[in-house]
Amino acid sequence: MKNELIVSKFGGSSMADATCMLRSAQVALKHKGNIVVVSATYGTTNNLIQVAKLSQSGQWDDAEKLISEIKEKHLQIAADLKVNDHVLENLKGLFFELETLARGINLLRDLTNKAFDSIQALGERMSSLLFTEAMAQVATDNKVELLDVRKVLRTDNRFGKATPLPNDIRNLCEQYLTGLKSGTIYVTQGFIGATRDGETTTLGRGGSDYSAALVAEGVCADVLQIWTDVAGIATTDPRVVPEAKLLDEITFSEAAELATFGAKILHPTTLTPALRANVAVFVGSSYEAEKKGTWIKKSTTDAPLIRAMATRKEQALITLSTPKMLHAHGFLYEIFKIFNAHRVSVDSITTSEISVALTIDNATASNQDLLDELQELCDIKIEKDLSLVSLIGNNINHTSGLAARIFKSLGDINVRMICLGASKHNFCFAVDSQSADESIRRLHREFIS
Repeated sequence: MKNELIVSKFGGSSMADATCMLRSAQVALKHKGNIVVVSATYGTTNNLIQVAKLSQSGQWDDAEKLISEIKEKHLQIAADLKVNDHVLENLKGLFFELETLARGINLLRDLTNKAFDSIQALGERMSSLLFTEAMAQVATDNKVELLDVRKVLRTDNRFGKATPLPNDIRNLCEQYLTGLKSGTIYVTQGFIGATRDGETTTLGRGGSDYSAALVAEGVCADVLQIWTDVAGIATTDPRVVPEAKLLDEITFSEAAELATFGAKILHPTTLTPALRANVAVFVGSSYEAEKKGTWIKKSTTDAPLIRAMATRKEQALITLSTPKMLHAHGFLYEIFKIFNAHRVSVDSITTSEISVALTIDNATASNQDLLDELQELCDIKIEKDLSLVSLIGNNINHTSGLAARIFKSLGDINVRMICLGASKHNFCFAVDSQSADESIRRLHREFIS
C-alpha cells in the first residue's frame, strides 16, 4: 500500500506563538503531513495592512510603532523556539524589507497594489521561517526544508487578488519538490504567489486555504488537511445556535455552497482545486486534534434534505426595472456586461417581466460608477443591510412541502427575496440583517435540532 501524500494547512491561530507552533508541528507530524502550508501569525496580516495605510497617509510615527510591535512579536517566538543565529539573521532581513517598503510608501505617499502585496506577504514569510524551526524540533527523523512558495505558486499579475495558473503550478511543483520521495517535509506559505517575472502577488484575504488546495492539486496529493481553531464544519454557526452539531462528512457541492453563502471555516474558492484533482479534504482543530473533524468528499453515505445552514451578512438588494424588458431580449446581457466590466460578483438573482432583483455586497452597492452605468439602462432601487440565509442540503428543488415548512418556521419574519431552482443543494432568501440570526435559530430547530 503506497503512502498517502498529504498537504497540511495551519491558520493564524495555530501560529499564534511558540507553543501553538510546536503543537501544530506535532499535529502535522502525527497526521503525516508532507507539505505544511502556514498562515501569518495571528493578527499580523491586519497589522501589516495598517502599516501600509499609515505609511501612505503620512502617519509615520504610528506606522513605525506598529512595525516595532510586529518585530517584538516574532522575536519573542524566535527566542522561545531558541532558533539559531542564521534563522535570526533571516528574520531580521524580513524586518528590514518591511521597513524599507513602508518608508518607500511613506515617502511617495503612494500605495500601489504591487507594493501592498509585497508588504502583506511578509507575514507568511516570517511565520513560515519560524515554523520551519518548530517543525525541525519535532520531526527529528525527517529532513525539514523551508520552501518559498513563490517558486511554485505561479499567478497572473493582477496584484491584490491574483489568478493562479494551475498548469504552471503543477510543472513547478514537479521541479522544486523532488524531496517528497525521500521523506522531506516542506514548510511553505499560504496566501502568496508570484508572477512569471518573480513579482510577489497575493490571492486575496482568506487565500491561505486556497494556496494549500492549489499546492495539493500541484503535487497530486491524496488528502488536504485544513487545521484551524474549530473541530470541523458545524451545521451552523455555534455562536448563533449553541446546539449546532459538528458534521462527520459533507459533499464538495454542499461545502462549496456553505462556503459561498457565509460559512467562515473555508475560503469560498478553496474547494475548486481539490475537486479538480479529486483530493479529499479534512477539516479539524489543531487545538483538539483528537476530535473526529469533518471530511469533505465527492459523495457521502447519507444525503439529508438539510445538512447545514449559513448566513451571508452585509448584503444589498438592487432592483433594476424598465418597461424595455417586456418581451425583449438582450437586457440581461447588457446588465451583466456592466457588472463584468466592474468585476462585481452577483450572489443571487430573480427576474420578473420588467424587473431584475439581485444581491451584492453592501460596499459594492456604493460603487457610484457602477450605479451610474446601470442607471443609463433602467431605474434602480437599492436596499442595504440585508442578509442572505441559505439552507444547504440535497434534492432541495425536488422536495414538495419544503417551502411551506421554511415559511411556517419563519413566522413573522419578512422575506425580501427568494432564490430557488438553480441548485439542488441550496434554498436561499434575503431578510433584514437584524432578523438573520433569529431566522437561523428557527430553521435549525425545524430541520436539524
